[in-house]
Amino acid sequence: MNTQFKKGVLELCVLALLSKKEHYGYEIVSRVSETIEVSEGTIYPLLRRLRNDGYVTTRLVESTQGPSRKYYTLTLQGQAYTETMINEWLSFTGHVNEILEGDIV
Repeated sequence: MNTQFKKGVLELCVLALLSKKEHYGYEIVSRVSETIEVSEGTIYPLLRRLRNDGYVTTRLVESTQGPSRKYYTLTLQGQAYTETMINEWLSFTGHVNEILEGDIV
């Protein structure tokens, strides 16, 4: 996949996952990697930025299978931001699809 395309949608993918339920970091990497090739080195800085911007909160949970896991949850501000981003994405891709499909003269 084109790197510029990927950069533009990773934040949206992470936000969309978190809008459904909380996830721990590696789980987010795994879920996104199922459809988009991405590394931990890309997702963790994104999660840190989302936390610093106030869109997510974190909590540590002890794990019986290794080190503690840091779970990420959307804040109210993050929920509103996610909804805005999804609406903008749907509008944008709708317009791009119109052009690609030749519906605009």
